[in-house]
Amino acid sequence: MTALFSPITLGALTLPHRIAMAPMTRARSTQPGNVPNALMADYYAQRASAAVIVSEATQISPQGQGYSFTPGIHSEAQVAGWQLVTRAVHRAGGRIVLQLWHVGRMSHPVFHGGQAPVAPSALAPEAQVWIADEQGTGRMVDCPVPRALTLEEIPGVVADFRRAAANAMRAGFDGVEIHAANGYLIDQFLRTTSNQRGDAYGGSRENRLRFLLDVVDAITAEIGPDRIGVRLAPYITARNMACPDIIPTILEGARALSLRGIAYLHLAEADWDDAPRIPEDFRRALRAAFQGRIVVAGRYDSARAEALLASGLVDVIAFGRPFIANPDLPVRLERGLPLAAFDSGTLFGGNAKGYSDYPAAAAA
Repeated sequence: MTALFSPITLGALTLPHRIAMAPMTRARSTQPGNVPNALMADYYAQRASAAVIVSEATQISPQGQGYSFTPGIHSEAQVAGWQLVTRAVHRAGGRIVLQLWHVGRMSHPVFHGGQAPVAPSALAPEAQVWIADEQGTGRMVDCPVPRALTLEEIPGVVADFRRAAANAMRAGFDGVEIHAANGYLIDQFLRTTSNQRGDAYGGSRENRLRFLLDVVDAITAEIGPDRIGVRLAPYITARNMACPDIIPTILEGARALSLRGIAYLHLAEADWDDAPRIPEDFRRALRAAFQGRIVVAGRYDSARAEALLASGLVDVIAFGRPFIANPDLPVRLERGLPLAAFDSGTLFGGNAKGYSDYPAAAAA
């Protein structure tokens, strides 16, 4: 038995192996209302052989939306839609956690009644978001300068995270993953390049970590720590996020999260060609700082995954794009079967084509 196919616990969950499915936005929710549907249930159930599925990023509130057709977890219709998904995954023997998302400044006024998106500070990300028309035709649009959240508004956003976690458990999820990576709202609070506040949520590392820890504490009070993961992106610098203090900030945050007993940290690593690798000294420092499990995602193949697991510096490897065209990815990796390529033209929006019509290895 290789390390990749050995069982492990992840907080309250027992995983049969170490191949997780990473969160991937696919923009197939039903409109209006951003409601999960039967097509999404089919898609996730097909991939239930993953050790655990981390769902696509899901907005905690209308304020948290930044892309068209992405699902939410703040309305009763959305909770009912997600119940279709969790029941289908559980019937297929799988486990699934919901990724909780507030995009912050990575948004556009079209989602907010013409008002500016919110952020820690009124600083534009110099980035784009995907907006689709009523016919489903999408285009990338520049993000405007956001509006800084007032100090009085922040507890309401924390409460939205807590309510979303409660809704996730009502919808049948096995846990939640807090999206604190990739330039979205919590990540914006963590970094000096996007957070220039002069109050209790800006300036020092302790203050920049406060929003993340407030969210974790609120969700812990709702569902307990052993069903919580946090996703972080220490070395990703796009969207004006190249903070010179982010590595020590994340390590300090990891120590605080370890004391809170959450189940895991999930690192979003660079996944483009010739991307820099995570330094081993950071991996060792993170392992020393955090006593829970460490999950990583970043264009891994079997050989790299096995080597990293063997080092003892991580516990689970999450695969993203390979799961799109290979719904039975763990079987293919275990048996050394060839991997199918996905159709990049069908990644966002649309129907079953390029979504739930990829065959399993036996059928292929």
